[in-house]
Amino acid sequence: MRSWTHFGTVGALFVSFGLVGCATPFGLPARTASTPVDAVIRPDAAPEYDVLVALEFEAQGRLADALAAYERAVEKDPDSAYLQRKLAASLVRQNRLSDGIRYAERAHELEPDDLPTRIFLGQLYRLRRSPAAAEALLVGESGEPLSVDAGFLLYEIQMDAGRNDEALAIAKWLVQQDPEETRGQLALASAYDALDQPEQAESVLNRAIERDPDDLALYVALARSRRERDDPVGEIAVYQQILDRSPGHHAALVALADAQLKAEDREGAIATLEEIEARHPDDLRTRVRLGFLYYEDRRYEEASERFESVLAANPTGYEVVFFLGIAQRRSGLGDEAIATFERIPEGNAHYPDARTQIAALYERRERFAEALAEVEKANAANPSQELDLYAATLRAKTGDFDGAVEQMQSLLAANPYDDELLYNLGVIYGEADRTDESVEFMRRALEVNPDNASALNYIGYTWAERGINLDEAEEMIARALVLRPEDGYIADSLGWVFYMRARPLVEDGNLPAARKYIDQALEALERADDLTGGDPVVSEHIGDTYLLLDEKQRALDKFEEALRMEPRFGEQPDLLEKLENLRRELQ
Repeated sequence: MRSWTHFGTVGALFVSFGLVGCATPFGLPARTASTPVDAVIRPDAAPEYDVLVALEFEAQGRLADALAAYERAVEKDPDSAYLQRKLAASLVRQNRLSDGIRYAERAHELEPDDLPTRIFLGQLYRLRRSPAAAEALLVGESGEPLSVDAGFLLYEIQMDAGRNDEALAIAKWLVQQDPEETRGQLALASAYDALDQPEQAESVLNRAIERDPDDLALYVALARSRRERDDPVGEIAVYQQILDRSPGHHAALVALADAQLKAEDREGAIATLEEIEARHPDDLRTRVRLGFLYYEDRRYEEASERFESVLAANPTGYEVVFFLGIAQRRSGLGDEAIATFERIPEGNAHYPDARTQIAALYERRERFAEALAEVEKANAANPSQELDLYAATLRAKTGDFDGAVEQMQSLLAANPYDDELLYNLGVIYGEADRTDESVEFMRRALEVNPDNASALNYIGYTWAERGINLDEAEEMIARALVLRPEDGYIADSLGWVFYMRARPLVEDGNLPAARKYIDQALEALERADDLTGGDPVVSEHIGDTYLLLDEKQRALDKFEEALRMEPRFGEQPDLLEKLENLRRELQ
C-alpha cells in the first residue's frame, strides 16, 4: 500500500515528471472550454498524475472534471486511503454526500488510526446528522477527544444537538489544553450563552481580551453576547473599543450603526454611516441606508444626493430610483421627480407605484387628463379597487362628472355595501361642489361601517371649513384619529377645527380666550406636518394659525414652504394672494 503524504508526494512529482518551469501549473496542457477531456487522460500514467490533474481542475472551478480525475486515480490505486479521502471530498463538493461518506468510510477502513481521516468522516456524519457515529470517531478510550481539532468538532456536534451541558464540558477541556487559544475561549463563552449564563460568558471574554487585547474576534463575540441580551448600549461600548484599537474598521462601524438605530440614537447612527461613507466610498449599501435616514428626517436634498450617487454606480437599482423620485417630490422638484419615476420600466415591481406618483404630481398641477392616463397605466400593470377609485376621482376632475359617477355606480352595483365605494362616491360629489349630496354618501358609508375613519374625517373637515357644527365636527374627527392615530391628514382636520374655533374670537378682539384653541391648533397641525412628512395644505394651515397670532414672518415662512411643495390650488385658492400680501407688508 502506498503511503501518501501530501507535500512529500507533490515534491516528488515535480522531480519525477520534470514539471519545474513548465508554462502551465503542474505541466498540464493548456485547456480551454473546447479542449477534449481525453487530452489530459493518460491511462498508463501513475495515479499521482491524475491527482495533479484534479487539483488543476479544482483551481479552475471545473469540479466535474476534477471528480473524474480523482475517480481515475482511485481506480488505479483502490487501496490508497488518501485517494479515497480526496475522492470523498470531491463528491461532497458536488452535493453527493452519501457517496462521499461511502469513500470516506473506505479511507477510514484502510487507515483506522489516521486522525485527519477520522475528523473528516466525523464532519460528514455531522452533515448527515448522525451525531452518535461522529462522536464514536472523535473520542478515545478515556472518553476524551482524540485531539483539539476532534474536540472542536465534538463541541459543535453537541451544540447542534442542544446538549449544552456536554458542550460546556468539552469547551472547558479545550481551554485546559491551550488557555491562550482564542477558539477555546469563544467556544466556552458560546456554551455559557447557550445555557443562558451571560455573566459567565462575558467574564470569559473579558479575561481573554485582557490577555490578548488585539484579537478582534473576542470583541465581536462580546458584542454579540450583549446584542442577544438586548443590551444595545453595552453592544455600542464594545464597538467603540474595537474602533479605538482599529479606527475605520468597516464591520465594526456597520454594526455600530445598527446598534445605534436599535438604541434610537438616530443622530449617532447617521454620524457613523457618514464616517463609513467617507472611509469606505465603495460601500453603496451604506449610502442607501444613509439616504433613507436623511429621507425619514426630511433632509430630502441630502437623501437625493445619496440616492443619485448610488444610481451612478448601479442605474438599475429601481427601489433606489423610486425613493429618489419621492425625495425629489418632497423637495418640490416636481419635474425632476416625474423624470425619475419614468425611469422605472414596465414590469418592475415599483412601476405601478411610480405611475401613481406621476399621476399625483400631474393632479397637483391640475393636469387631470394626464394624471388619469398615468393611473390607468398603473391599474393595467397591477389592477386594484384603490386605483379604480382614484381613476374615477380624476375622471370627475377632468370634467366628466357623469362618467365618474357611472364608473362608481358600476362598482357599487357589484358591492352595494362597500363603505369605501360609498365614501369615494361622496368625494366625487364633493369635488363637484355638491356638498350636501357628498355628506349624504358619507353618512351612508358610516351606516355600513361606523368606524370608517375617512368618512368621519370628511364630514368633520367639511363642517370645519364651513364653520358649522364644530362640536360634532370635533367629535367625529377625534373618533377618526382614535381609529387612525398616525394619519397626518386627520390630525390636520383636528387642528383646523381648533383654528375655526379661535378665529371668531380673535376677530372679536378676544385673544386670551382664543389662545387655548390656537395652542391646540398648532399642536395638532405640527403633528400633522410630522406625520405627513410635509404637505402644502398643512403648511398653509400652520401659516394661517400664525396669522391669528399676528406672527407674520412665521406665517410667511410657512406659506413659502407650502409654495415650494407644489400646492393644490384647487384646495388652496388663496395661498398666492396671502403670500404676496405678506411679502409686501414685511418688505
